[in-house]
Parts: sequence; C-alpha cells; structure tokens
Amino acid sequence: MSVRAVAAVDLGATSGRVMIGRVGDGRLDLELVSRFPHGSVERADGLHWDFGALYENVLEGLAEAVRREQAIESIGIDSWAVDYGLIAGGELLAEPFHYRDERTARGVGEVHGSIPFPELYTRNGLQFLPFNTLYQYRIDERVADADTALLIPDLIAFLLTGVRAAERTNASTTGLLGVGDGEWDVDLATRIGIPTRVLPPLLDPGALIGSLRPELAERIGRTLPVVAVGSHDTASAVVAVPLSSPSAAYISCGTWGLVGLELTEPVLTEAAREANFTHERGVDGRYRFLHNVTGLWLLSESVRAWEAEDGASVDLSELLVGASAVSHQVPLFDANDLSLSAPGDMPSRIAALIREAGAAVPASRAAFARSIVESIAAAFAETVRTASTLSGREVDVIHLVGGGSLNALLCQATADRAGLPVLAGPVEATALGNVLVQWRALEGVDIELEELRALVAATHPVRRFDPVTPDPGRMLIR
Repeated sequence: MSVRAVAAVDLGATSGRVMIGRVGDGRLDLELVSRFPHGSVERADGLHWDFGALYENVLEGLAEAVRREQAIESIGIDSWAVDYGLIAGGELLAEPFHYRDERTARGVGEVHGSIPFPELYTRNGLQFLPFNTLYQYRIDERVADADTALLIPDLIAFLLTGVRAAERTNASTTGLLGVGDGEWDVDLATRIGIPTRVLPPLLDPGALIGSLRPELAERIGRTLPVVAVGSHDTASAVVAVPLSSPSAAYISCGTWGLVGLELTEPVLTEAAREANFTHERGVDGRYRFLHNVTGLWLLSESVRAWEAEDGASVDLSELLVGASAVSHQVPLFDANDLSLSAPGDMPSRIAALIREAGAAVPASRAAFARSIVESIAAAFAETVRTASTLSGREVDVIHLVGGGSLNALLCQATADRAGLPVLAGPVEATALGNVLVQWRALEGVDIELEELRALVAATHPVRRFDPVTPDPGRMLIR
C-alpha cells in the first residue's frame, strides 16, 4: 500500500493549524505546516469570531502545505461545533457570532417556550447547552435574510469550493438533527421558527464536497478536492482514540473536555436527559455518548488574567511543576459552574465559588492551579462514572487525547479520582482522525474504524497513568 498525503485543517476554539498527513505502509504521521492563534473580537452587536483572519490563515497554510508536499491529494476541515455563518446570494452576511456571546440566553427561553426540553431531548438527543445552534438561530434576526446556514467547517468548505453542504457529525450539534435517523428535523425547525431553507444537504464523513474554486486553486497551487471528514473536531478526535478495550471511555481534552463512550445505539432515558448527556453523531454512524466538561479553558483564562496583572508572561510549565509539588489538600469547585463560561477574570470567579463552598482560597498561584486541575479531574471522573451507569457498560480504562494529554498532573489526577488507568495520547488526535478519514476515502475500499485505530495504536505510543492515591470509595465504576 503506497503512502498518500493529505492536508488537514484543524481549528480549535483558541488556535488553528494546517498539517500534512502521510498514511500508508504502516505509516501515519503529521507535519505541522502552520499554527495560528485566533479568538473572539468584541463588536458593537456582541462577541464574534475574527473569521476573516481565520480564513486567510487557512488559505496561507494550505498554500504552504502544497509548496512543501506536491503529492497532497485532498483537503479535510474540522473545527469546534455550534457556531455558523449565514449566506445570502453567495456572500457571507456578517462575521459569525461566538458561542460565548451573551445573546444566546434569550434563545433558550424562546425555544423551550415552543417545545419543552424533555420533548426536545427525545427528538435530538442533545444535552442542554445554552449556546447550541438552534438557540442561536432562534434569536438571530439575520437568519430571515439568509438562504443557507453553514457551520464553521462547512462555511470554509463553501468558500473553498462553492458547494453548500452540512457534514453530519457537526450537524448533530445544532439540535436540529433527528437522533434516530440522522436527518434534519424539519418539523422541529418549523415549530421553533427556523426557516427550513437554511438547512443544507447532509453529507457523511468521506464524501466528496467539491473541488477548489479556480481562483483559489491558483493561489494554493493545485486543484484539489475537499473531502468531508468528521468535521466536528471531537468526532475526528474519537476516530483516532486508540481504544484498548471495548469498555474504554474517552476524554478529548482541550478548551473543553468531551467525556464519554462510543455507542452504536442512543440512550434516550430520563436519567440520561437529567444527567445532561448528549448523543452527537460520530464517524460510521456511531454515537458519541458524552457530556461537555469545562476543560483547560479554566487554566488558560487564569493564566491570561495573571499575565495581565503582572504585565509579563506566565510560564505554564513552571506553574504546573509548582502545582505538582503542592502537598496539602486543595479545595475543589464545580468546573461546570455557569459563572465560569464567559471570558474575563477567571481567578476571581473561581475564588468566589471556593468561598461559597466555605473553603479557603489557595494563597499561591501554584496551589490555585492545583485546585483548577484537581477540579477538572474530579469532573472528568464523575462524568465517566455517570456514562458507565447510564449506558450499563463497565469502564476499565480511560483514554485521554488532545492537548490535555500533555498535562501529566491532569492525567494522574484523573486516574486517581476515577480509580482507573489513564492512557494519554495522541496529542494530535483530531488532526489524525481528519487525515485517516481522508485517506480511507482516497483508498476507496472498506476499512473498519477499528483498523484505523489499530494504525494509530501502532504508530503513536501512549503514556500510562495508574491510580496512585485513589479514593477508596470510588475505585469501581459500574
């Protein structure tokens, strides 16, 4: 089997990258071409993404990828979920809103006024998050002027190819996809006042979206096809989780921690709804039965606040070394508290939660960082326990992938609090999953998801963290 090369555009909530993936003959590797920061910008009407800069960085990265590797055969795009751009007459109406914009709260009340959440859950199987796309659509006045709404990866694919389509794994995060059939729920859209014309045709991972527009092919250096991957970054990440057991749980950890199990059937029970577990679509028709836990956002926002306070950079590696050395017990707080969802002075808001719980706020930054890490780990462990109970599947190991797999303190704390081994890595699971789906599409043969994961396991060793100081009351997850 010859080695094939593809380009992966992988966009997280705080940074993006373009990578070259090479697969074949037992080989699976990535070459970083470009990495760029991106984030929110405050406009007169609220919090937006600086989408123009983001798109320009994507184009520059793709051009550089083709300069480096003439054998690239396709492009795949993944990103964070729920946010979208509105198209009218072939043009983007405005910068996409950021999911942390405060406007979404009004949409929740309006949607639930038309359809109560318990009924909504039976239709879409989606956990309640106040920024889910259907709540955003409901209060976005520009939707009335649009002919198509496209989530971020689909929007970039449209700008590259001119083809309007919605990749199914990301479409499942909108709240408008039927949990059973994976198709647009047009009745639901109509009931909550969303024009069905804005819902584009659905595609599965591996499908051809289209080829680069001629002017972009000239700029990038070649005419290339754009292939649908698991365009929700977690869907791509789960493809590349080297699951070592049928009873494994996964945590895809970056800004968010997506914690759950891969299932073949939904768990649409009252208990699952009350626990706020979601059923997002995965590659090959799997379900990502998971819950969103606030992840390293808490630490990165705290560091940002301290840097603003000091007027100098804070070395995160040194901070974590200091946090690891803290020997006394640190207080825990609810990592998912809604007060922590917006940008701003994160240390002050965390301190307020600690005081409300009647505990003393850690005096040093190292101890404060330890409190953050332990609180995230506690939330991870509790979510794994809940996923196990709801699904009836006993969990025997946790795979932690993404940027969080580099945080040894977090991995060890998660193992200790879950009473289970944590296998950390690969770091670039999302890009690897993106590349593998493209490669499989190019090969044009049936390759099972388990075979793709076996290739990840063979080429990307993991680091094992066994429980050292587990809580005796939490040793078993059943």
